[in-house]
Amino acid sequence: MRKNDKVITLNSNIRIMSNGERKTHSKASEEYIHVQFQYDDNTWDGWVPVEYRRTGVSIQSQDELYEHLNSVYEQLRPKNLESWLSAQNLFWEEKGRAAVTKGFFDSLVKGDWQCVNCTLPSNPNWARRIQDLKEFGYTLSTDTKRYCPRCNANKTHILLLPVERGCAEGNGYETWSPALRKRILNVLEKFDVYECVKNPHSLPDHKYSEIRWGSSVKGENPDNMTDEEIRSKFQLLSNQRNQQKREICRNCYQTGKRGTIYGIPFFYEGTEEWDDSIPKTGKEAERGCVGCAWYDIAEWRKRLIDKLKQNEE
Repeated sequence: MRKNDKVITLNSNIRIMSNGERKTHSKASEEYIHVQFQYDDNTWDGWVPVEYRRTGVSIQSQDELYEHLNSVYEQLRPKNLESWLSAQNLFWEEKGRAAVTKGFFDSLVKGDWQCVNCTLPSNPNWARRIQDLKEFGYTLSTDTKRYCPRCNANKTHILLLPVERGCAEGNGYETWSPALRKRILNVLEKFDVYECVKNPHSLPDHKYSEIRWGSSVKGENPDNMTDEEIRSKFQLLSNQRNQQKREICRNCYQTGKRGTIYGIPFFYEGTEEWDDSIPKTGKEAERGCVGCAWYDIAEWRKRLIDKLKQNEE
């Protein structure tokens, strides 16, 4: 393999297992390669993420794969662990109020696969804690069907790779202050756009789904956002519909099939198929969401009604 006319070869101490078959974690849109890294006196056996949008990893070619695995191999050298741990201790000291998530980190940093049922801290919302670690830039692999001898059953296991933390600032969920959240609800008149009713318990939802943000979209949500900026960026949904939208957007990201509401195949821009001329992630990708019912439900409903009226004329 060549990159810039330079031959890229795989480190001889790296063994790719299972014929390089990619392991998938569809819910997180992540993919991994099972590898064994041989060092002087030990072998690291685990899954290395090769599709991991939180830190911008998206390996497509064998050239990229070899280079990526060589880099991870060097970072995982046992001699690097002490300095890596020192850097993480400093990070958590500066992080401050994140004790619950820190408990998950402390368990995972021990190494090996950790069972969410019996090894990780007991927490009914463990998935949120794992998500938080990803938000902080940590690289985690997830096996949803690994046998746990303690549980005597297949359980979800998590593996932390002690590699350089990614630049999480450009990925994941945006946050807002309680004051801004109140303003969003007031500006949008507490109107649930899916149910078409006022609901004081509705939640702010980003019209542009975070699964497509990539490394260049996440921004700040200052308290002094204008009303127009709020209307452009957010809509209000119940928690149930918010979760439903997230699954539909994930499916679109993975399959290229845009979602519908009530199975109505109406798109005021584009078709059911994602436009291949539009990037899958990043700022430009938002153009591919326009016209989908879930992107802007109020606008979609208005356009659908207009279409029906035109057909009646």
